Amino acid sequence: MPWTQTLRPSRRSLLTGAAGVAGGALLAGCSDGSGSSDADTGVPLERRMREAAVRDSERLLERYDATAAAHPDLAARLAPLRGAVAEHTGALAVAGPVKTGPSASPSASGSRSGASTSPSASAPAGAAAAPSAAAVPAKPAEALTALADAERSLAEARTVALAGAPGELARLLASVAACGAVHAYLLTSTPGAAS
Repeated sequence: MPWTQTLRPSRRSLLTGAAGVAGGALLAGCSDGSGSSDADTGVPLERRMREAAVRDSERLLERYDATAAAHPDLAARLAPLRGAVAEHTGALAVAGPVKTGPSASPSASGSRSGASTSPSASAPAGAAAAPSAAAVPAKPAEALTALADAERSLAEARTVALAGAPGELARLLASVAACGAVHAYLLTSTPGAAS
């Protein structure tokens, strides 16, 4: 039976090989699959992540506005939460040089049409895409639940995005994600306030 031991790879060689393959996959996964677009655009990762986060927050603000428009009785309850989301939008905005060129205005106008501009934006975009009065559920309790689901979905997406975010932005995303989770809880925790 000694010949079977020489034909079978050792556990150490399997683990080393698997680690090498995983490392290669991680290195390959660091690009966005479009070749050298980062080098071509010259837009740093943090700036792209911040712009995507701002677009996500703008979509969430649109959901708040649509819900308040469809259910005016909920407007007072939603106002402080909407205000916090607006503050998040300001905090997530790109720090440093003012935006110029074609990337300056799509942040606001692209929020209605650009559903998946980044991997972190693709998950919440489905939950918060194209908000309108028609998309808001007819019953106030269901509208609050839908808004809570949008908050929760965005909080989860931001938590996932933490892994690739630079230090200060990661801390900010963690804080905003935690706040979104609290918003989701508050939107569904007080049944008497919806009437």
